Amino acid sequence: KAHFHGWHDAVASGYSSHFEGGVVRGVHASHESETLLLPPGDMDAIKAALDTCDDVAAVILEPTGTHFGMVPLPPGFMEQLRDITASKNVVLIFDEVITGFRVSPGGAQQALGVTPDLSTHAKIIAGGLPGGAVCGRKAILDMLDFEAMELKGEEKVQHNGTFNANLVSAQAGIAMLKQIRDTDVCERANNFAERLRAGMNDVLVSHQMPWAVYGSFSGFFVFTNPTGLKISPLDFNPLDYDFTVLKTSRLGFAQKLVLALITQGVHIAGFPGGWVSSVHSDEDLQQTLAGFDKALALLKREEGIG
Repeated sequence: KAHFHGWHDAVASGYSSHFEGGVVRGVHASHESETLLLPPGDMDAIKAALDTCDDVAAVILEPTGTHFGMVPLPPGFMEQLRDITASKNVVLIFDEVITGFRVSPGGAQQALGVTPDLSTHAKIIAGGLPGGAVCGRKAILDMLDFEAMELKGEEKVQHNGTFNANLVSAQAGIAMLKQIRDTDVCERANNFAERLRAGMNDVLVSHQMPWAVYGSFSGFFVFTNPTGLKISPLDFNPLDYDFTVLKTSRLGFAQKLVLALITQGVHIAGFPGGWVSSVHSDEDLQQTLAGFDKALALLKREEGIG
């Protein structure tokens, strides 16, 4: 539940605000019957599902948690998931479209030390051009290979695509991956985000705001606390809250915060939150913190929050 893996009907059911696991509009009921939606980070639910269902083909998730860690996963969860899927002969798929080559040169699987059977990649892997890739175990990927399947006397699995073997995207991707491999861009982005999160929480403390900024690697999320929980920015732990609570930060003052920041020359995503880059500078950091400070003052004055 709550993970986003694209528009494919088989994986679209758990996304958006359907916290109860209902099928999103446009997804046929036949896909619902073939998909199990489980609470994020709930190992007991996963074990129960795999124990009671003997025809589960694969488990797919974002390895850092929903939306790059908006709903983080508890320590040890990924290792347990790897063990139980392997023992049940279930394919483990990491959606690394965002995490791949952002959290580390080897993606989340390198950073976490957990290797999936398959992983999906896009965005930066094509250097900003249209393109994506599927990585994984040879035994699985051979099913897409003409020669490998011919040697086995079996039919190849179809893999059609508009951008398959696009030379321009491939060249751009190679150039980008070399930059990631040979420089410290991932480390710089992660360090910048850590400083940003700490600075934003200090600003919240100065305003006595019962909000919090959290995240991991190069991401940050502003929890706007729309239900009025008693929290402190400096000791807020997202693992203490259900995913339905964390995702409600889109409600409340989220959009007003985004607009208030825009008036200060700072643009974040509507979660609210976002990702930082290795090219962000100390000047960018100070501008963001100053803008956050003024945006909160504006919201307190006009909306009476805090």
